[in-house]
Parts: sequence; structure tokens; C-alpha cells
Amino acid sequence: MSNVAAVSFITVDDYLAGEARSPIKHEYVAGEVFAMAGASEEHVTIALNVAAMLRAHVRGGPCRVYVADMKLRVERARAFFYPDVFVTCEAADAAEVTVKARTRVVIEVLSEST
Repeated sequence: MSNVAAVSFITVDDYLAGEARSPIKHEYVAGEVFAMAGASEEHVTIALNVAAMLRAHVRGGPCRVYVADMKLRVERARAFFYPDVFVTCEAADAAEVTVKARTRVVIEVLSEST
């Protein structure tokens, strides 16, 4: 008997449908889904400060700043992530309400444990 766990792959459409009704966030990479861990107070404070500075910087232009609850699609990796902060300036992203795909800047706040 094998000790290897079976991995079930899901489609992008199934992931997006499930994520729309899930009470917790999940990232998606090439058919696999991973539950997101919570963040520390320090983590969210740093992310908020970075997002606030970026938002002030892009105010009045076509760019928008998004934080941890907006999905980012990375087509090459066949993945969806929830970056801590990211910036997009494309009209196509502004028109899409649940997923963005054309970033200019992506920021992840890291800790010693990660």
C-alpha cells in the first residue's frame, strides 16, 4: 500500500465558483487548491501602510491599488493568488470585478517564519 496522498485537480471554473461561495480564501496553482493562512498584526499593518502610500501615489491616474482580498490571475503559472498588495493600470482590469490579471507591481509581506 502506498503512503502517497491522492491529489485531485480541479478546473479554473470550478475553483472560481467554489471561491465565490467559500468563507475562507484559497490560492490555485495548476489545478491544486491551497487554503490561505491568517496574518499577524504586524503583517497586515505593513501591507496597509504600503497600500496607503501606493494609493496616494497613483491617485488621479488610471492605476488602482488592491489588497489581500482581490485575486490576481497569473496566466503563465495557471494560478490565482491573493497578493498582499498589487497595482494595475489597465482598463480591462478595472472592468473586471473579481479577478485582475495585468499588474505593474506586486508586493508580498514576508516574515521570518515564511
